[in-house]
Amino acid sequence: MATSRVAFVAADGEPAREALAALSRRYGQHAPEKADVVVALGGDGFMLEAIHSYMHLKAPIFGMHRGTVGFLMNRYDEDGLAERLAKATEVTLHPLRMTARTADGKNHDAIAINEVSMLRQTRQAAKIRIFIDGKERMEELSCDGVLVSTPAGSSAYNLSVHGPVLPLGANVLAMTPISAFRPRRWRGAILPHTAVVRFEMMEHEKRPVSAVADRDEVRDVVEVTVREDRTQPLRLLFDPEHNLEERIVAEQFAP
Repeated sequence: MATSRVAFVAADGEPAREALAALSRRYGQHAPEKADVVVALGGDGFMLEAIHSYMHLKAPIFGMHRGTVGFLMNRYDEDGLAERLAKATEVTLHPLRMTARTADGKNHDAIAINEVSMLRQTRQAAKIRIFIDGKERMEELSCDGVLVSTPAGSSAYNLSVHGPVLPLGANVLAMTPISAFRPRRWRGAILPHTAVVRFEMMEHEKRPVSAVADRDEVRDVVEVTVREDRTQPLRLLFDPEHNLEERIVAEQFAP
């Protein structure tokens, strides 16, 4: 990717702020709105923040690891940035769109790059009814929660609750229960990326549930609909030798 205008953005940690100062001095600094590429300095949490903040600009984002977890980040190096950007491999991700209706009748929309999760708010298990494309698929799931994950997010929270790791080009979504009590042996489902998933919260006053789309939380939901949003493609750049597809495959063999 040939580029001349770079916007550097950084997390609040000291390593990220120091990198921001060093790279800005060396390569110049442009406003994200006028840049050809955004370089995000931090960890995976900040990378998700940057994607959410700048997805409307349509500029690709190149992450460099100056934080804690760096699954979505390239290695940090102050040298040869222009050459790295020119050789970078572009990956297009498609986020999830969550529409949540709360007990007061209001609707809330949010975008998730990784996953949309339903989580119990109190000591009592949530009871959730699940519909796929309008058809009831599970009459009652008693659980701590349930999530729908994108392939890019499948190696994050989804993997932590024993969901499958999905290849980027598989055109599927993962639905994974969180501490399911009944059905005890249900381990989730793999759905086509076109699926429209609707969750109904049963006994919602007694068993309140929150819905979380990456960083956005909506409490006391009674119904949540999740679908892939192909109208908002997300462009990420990776060094060819360490691309996201390879990382997702490697994650399945990690010790």
